[in-house]
Amino acid sequence: MKLKNTKLHILQKEKNLEKVAETGVSLHCHTLFSKEILDFVPYYAERIPIVKNVWQKERDKYFEKYGREIDFEKGFWLPPMSENEVYSAEKAQIERLGLNAIVSITDHDAIEGNLRICQETPNEVAPISLEWTIPYQNGFFHIGVHNMPEDAAEISQHLLAYTFSKDKIPNNERLHELFAMLNEMPEVLIIFNHPLWDIEMAGAENHKKLLIYFLAEHGKWIHALEVNGFRSWSENKAVIELAESLDLPICTGGDRHGCQANTVLNLSKATSFAEFTDEVRKDKHSEIVILPEYKQPLRSRQLQSFAEILAYHKNFPEGRKRWFDRVYFDIDGNGMRSLSEYGWKYGGPFWVRWIISTLSFFGNPRLRPMYQIFGKSEDAVPESFGDQQTNLKNQLWLGKKEKLVADN
Repeated sequence: MKLKNTKLHILQKEKNLEKVAETGVSLHCHTLFSKEILDFVPYYAERIPIVKNVWQKERDKYFEKYGREIDFEKGFWLPPMSENEVYSAEKAQIERLGLNAIVSITDHDAIEGNLRICQETPNEVAPISLEWTIPYQNGFFHIGVHNMPEDAAEISQHLLAYTFSKDKIPNNERLHELFAMLNEMPEVLIIFNHPLWDIEMAGAENHKKLLIYFLAEHGKWIHALEVNGFRSWSENKAVIELAESLDLPICTGGDRHGCQANTVLNLSKATSFAEFTDEVRKDKHSEIVILPEYKQPLRSRQLQSFAEILAYHKNFPEGRKRWFDRVYFDIDGNGMRSLSEYGWKYGGPFWVRWIISTLSFFGNPRLRPMYQIFGKSEDAVPESFGDQQTNLKNQLWLGKKEKLVADN
């Protein structure tokens, strides 16, 4: 299949790309300024056989002691890497490929890390960006807002006021106004991050309906869809097909939270992020590369990232060395504190340490051959995208009734 708006490279091994492009652009990176909500904990704890029984017993004990369920939506954890550590790692990887580097860090609903980097690094190669959480109906989506101008702090305040509004029903008219405001800034690039991921855990069918309505209502403001480094190939392939159907280009987003660099990158002739925005937004063209690391089993890479997040980092400053220094929770109803402030000197109760050790063990890269054996055939990354069979009408539920194409 020849893509209309995107040129896709799939590397079998790392190689110099200086004859292919001038610049590598790394998008969607997370630093310690990114507050990651813990609402996923009960969802996965109920679904991991080796964890489920222990989890249920401890959950019941908590209820008996405090008279209420654990509210994970109020807790959060912070990735281990600082903004400078993330930027340096991404820049180094791109330069190993023979390219100039542009790195756009997108912490969840925060720009503090970007502002710190820009004190020493030109904005042209380290734009002020964020991953904007958009409440929509009974769910939410993540949008990458890249390269905000000098008044980025004021702009982000408007965006986050919408995200954290106490209104029970999101104000759709206000969302249009915010998207229109962003689109009036020619240097800003808006990317729909992992659009097919049921991140709100609403169920596949419910997420599909939300996505259809969102794209029909707000798709005209979106400049590109994202191929995500921590989503399966089958899902990313469907995103590529969706983008083609909507006449949109594809951008990549590595979505790193651990210590490893992104596994997908954008290629460009640009020397600044504003020029890169023009390529994607005005020319509706993009060029992306899937790096060899992406071809490793996804579950193994996810667990490796999890193990890095939970590891003891002896060279980090105090307050960041241990994972329980970076997890914040209101256990006793007296406010949000790190778990280490609750006296978790050695990682908390035995059952927590046992679960952490188990998950960290399964994140060891040496176990990857096991994950390779049990991997799904549809998630095997091909040598080239032209090897893939596609059927847009049947696979992507795009029809006149859904109004997706017509409204874009």
